Amino acid sequence: MVPFATDLMMFAPRSLFVLWVAGCALPFCAPAQQAGQQIFSSTCAACHGLDGRGGEHAPNIATDPNVQGLSDRDLLTIVRKGIPAAGMPGFASSLDEGQIQVVVKYLRTLQGQGKAVAVTGDPEQGRALFFGAGGCSTCHMIDGQGGFLGADLSSYGAMHTPAEIRELIADPNKDPDPRHGTVIVITRAGKKYTGIIRNEDNFSLQVQTPDGNFHLFEKSQLAHIERPAQSLMPSDYESKLGKKGIDDLVSYLVKTSASHPAAPEKNDDE
Repeated sequence: MVPFATDLMMFAPRSLFVLWVAGCALPFCAPAQQAGQQIFSSTCAACHGLDGRGGEHAPNIATDPNVQGLSDRDLLTIVRKGIPAAGMPGFASSLDEGQIQVVVKYLRTLQGQGKAVAVTGDPEQGRALFFGAGGCSTCHMIDGQGGFLGADLSSYGAMHTPAEIRELIADPNKDPDPRHGTVIVITRAGKKYTGIIRNEDNFSLQVQTPDGNFHLFEKSQLAHIERPAQSLMPSDYESKLGKKGIDDLVSYLVKTSASHPAAPEKNDDE
């Protein structure tokens, strides 16, 4: 992705953040985009879905950061030659080079590139909330600043739509990430620890507590293990910050992601 266009910001109200992510102006690209959409619908959608988010026979190629991180050259090669080991055919014999190029460009629009994304909110106010009154940086990090109990959010806005980000802030318990599951353990000595599971096998459990410390337990030494469905993330942001505050946070995350390539989220033991 390319950095957001500051020249557009000069003409937009401060309360409306306009992110222009790579590609070209939509009116200029419209015919090629329409052609790419038609080819994608007839050639790719049967397996990958009309929105590119996968189906029974093929993976998500729209929001998967591993696919988003591929270069255009890599994607063109995959469309031409396929991936035989994965059962994907090549299309060099059925599509000409121009058609292959426009379908890759269309895929980029499904990935959130090459189009304008309007987000109501003030990213500067959002930054102030993130590192201040909102308390987000207590657990989350952006650009190397902040906590490490939660996920690094530097490129989060590149992998999620503004609506998805807003929904997660307002209701973090709706779809909790199992990789960051909350756990409460009580040792046989009666000491209680609440935190995030970092590693676990049949015999041991590693927990990171909100103070940043790691604790490794043998399960045989624990009197109680509880896995609450609730996230450690506060669920009162909607009432605490209000609609404007959440809009500001969303705009900050979207703006920040414009200068960060979408990277795969690593497992905690990597």
